Amino acid sequence: MSSSTTVHTARRRTLRVAAAALTAAAALSLTACSGSDAAGAKPAAQTEAGKAAAESSGAGSSAEAQGSDAKAGPGAKADTKAGAAVKQSGSAHATGGGKAASPVRTQRLADGISKAEIYQLGEQHYRAKIVARGSVLATLETKKGDAGLDANDMFITLTLDGQVHSWMGGGHQGPGTFKLAGGWTAEVTKVGELRYRAQIIGHDGVAATLETNQQDTGVNANGVYIVLSAGGVISAHE
Repeated sequence: MSSSTTVHTARRRTLRVAAAALTAAAALSLTACSGSDAAGAKPAAQTEAGKAAAESSGAGSSAEAQGSDAKAGPGAKADTKAGAAVKQSGSAHATGGGKAASPVRTQRLADGISKAEIYQLGEQHYRAKIVARGSVLATLETKKGDAGLDANDMFITLTLDGQVHSWMGGGHQGPGTFKLAGGWTAEVTKVGELRYRAQIIGHDGVAATLETNQQDTGVNANGVYIVLSAGGVISAHE
């Protein structure tokens, strides 16, 4: 064989080896790409699965949250109502407690049936409830002065220091001038509908003036208790 033939044969072999190497490299490249795609697809599948799982988990969380809200909502409302009820109950208990405050004392009245429940509301501020057979018949309250009541010919006074005095009868129908217990004289005049005025006169002149304004009134005149009714009846007792 000549040297040129040997050179050509060597070149052909080199080309075949190069081609085979190229083919193998291409195959490896394809395999690598295919592997890369497969690997890429797998994470994508995992991602999709993850998304689905996350969505499913999210749906579950949402459902649980909704379920929690659904349970907590009525519970919260019930708690709120309960709280309001407690407040209201508290509030109701405080008001009831104020109304149910014990009187400073209870006193039997002149008719032998009624009694006065006396409450202190403040300094020189008293209230007397006139109670008979479990019912409150009338209420007297001192407001900057003594109070009085004509309860069907039983006369009652409540003084600024919380003292109650009662007696039966002895009334005079005004207008007119009348002698009262303790040496007092009362001049009673009518000044309007259910409005009468009584001047209480002693040795030194007018000592006090009583005036009704559609309700009875009374006074303690040096230990003599006087009541003037809205109907113009005056009575005194010592």
